[in-house]
Amino acid sequence: MNDLRRINPKIVAVVLCVALVIVILNALSTGAYTISFSELIKVILQGPAHSTNTDSVSHAVFWNVRLPRVALAIVVGASLAVAGVVMQGVFRNPLAEPATVGVSGGAAVGAVIAITLGLSKITLGVQLFAFIGGTLATAVVYGLSRVDGKTDVVTLILTGIAINALSGALIGLAVFIADDDQIRTVTFWGLGSLGLATWRAVAMVLPLAIIGIALSTRYARTLDLMALGDRAASHVGVPVERVRLQTIAIVGLLASSAVAATGIIAFVGLIVPHILRLVLGPKHRDLLWAAALLGAIVTLLADLAARTLLSPAELPLGVLTALIGAPFFLWLLHKMRSGESSWT
Repeated sequence: MNDLRRINPKIVAVVLCVALVIVILNALSTGAYTISFSELIKVILQGPAHSTNTDSVSHAVFWNVRLPRVALAIVVGASLAVAGVVMQGVFRNPLAEPATVGVSGGAAVGAVIAITLGLSKITLGVQLFAFIGGTLATAVVYGLSRVDGKTDVVTLILTGIAINALSGALIGLAVFIADDDQIRTVTFWGLGSLGLATWRAVAMVLPLAIIGIALSTRYARTLDLMALGDRAASHVGVPVERVRLQTIAIVGLLASSAVAATGIIAFVGLIVPHILRLVLGPKHRDLLWAAALLGAIVTLLADLAARTLLSPAELPLGVLTALIGAPFFLWLLHKMRSGESSWT
């Protein structure tokens, strides 16, 4: 792994950007209705305004279905991956990410409560409740994982397990008491999907993602110092507790807004940061921008697989990422127990 750490970040940036463009083009053209590359270019050049010379089917699929779905996947993937980097830096734990420690589950519960209370018709009502739920879950995880002024790894993971179990139970209860119109929507939040992607959803998540990612970059150097430990960071002038609370709020913003748009998409925030730490090392200045790019790529690829593997049926995206991420989580846990992990 030491050789991998010597890869120039600029080279990684170029590779990730090229890969993202390739994946985007593939995602835009592939699906139940295939759009050839020549048609894709033609529809893009024609713009969103429909004209008599436009292929109506390709035009409608691209601008109304495929493009907003791809855009939402990029924004959500970047948000979850950056949230994972920040959370791992704050807790100094490679197992921490919004889904595994219950933040995503808390956000989903908030969204489900809003739906069952009939608040889904209120503008941003579901999103507001999702943010509140995710923030509360984050606060609980942070509070219960603190032992003698330090973050206890075991307590962190156990708290996440408890919150995830509670979230699943509350979502199940919501399904039990919901009416027929609400059941499908509630199920969507528990399984996670980009199937309901719209330009409105993109417009809701994009500003929050930009704000959260921009704020995260301001803490890159501070997160590097916090990796040395609370005492060492305090000695060099870092207000540890204040920074931790501020960065956790950023994680809540990124994860909750993403969950509010797509439901629970697990393990993106775990897999992406860990891969990048192996390639780029522990510097958060490099990790944060790379995580945004790779998170978008991973989410796009997962969504492409979800809607093509069993076509015309569509797998829930959250289920697919969990099937891939859970074994990765177990492998990472095994490495930590055997003392092989060198994530910092």
